[in-house]
Amino acid sequence: MHVVLVEPEIAPNTGNVARLCAATRSTLHLVEPLGFRLDDAQLKRAGMDYWRLVEWRRWPDWNSFVAQLQPNARLWFVESRGARRYTDVRFQAEDYLVFGRETAGLPQELLARHRDAWLRIPMLHPEARSLNLSNCVALVLFEALRQLEFPGESPI
Repeated sequence: MHVVLVEPEIAPNTGNVARLCAATRSTLHLVEPLGFRLDDAQLKRAGMDYWRLVEWRRWPDWNSFVAQLQPNARLWFVESRGARRYTDVRFQAEDYLVFGRETAGLPQELLARHRDAWLRIPMLHPEARSLNLSNCVALVLFEALRQLEFPGESPI
């Protein structure tokens, strides 16, 4: 699986996602601009010593990221108000799970171009606007891995 963070702003969230990607052998893609420096102490603390286990790439912008994709790449855009719940799709092993900035989410024009791939995480309270970014990544990534029967799971 691939996890894509578009313009992440909060170092500890990105560190937590990096740790999650290490534990699940998922590739992390960071699309600039970033709201922190990569040598940020909070980024390293949240990622603990897992950064050495993370396969990750840094992209200067969305267009650079998209340019390297295979023509048949499947991207899923996780953002509130999507037409489908993240549990309603069938994920594939090389899918890209795309998440936006903590304060603004994904750009509306990007979501409008990909309405068929726009997924939401259900919110049960009408006043709850969002969940923490790293929690959202964990929810969707583990659903995808569950569907794939946790490939490469280490024995206990």
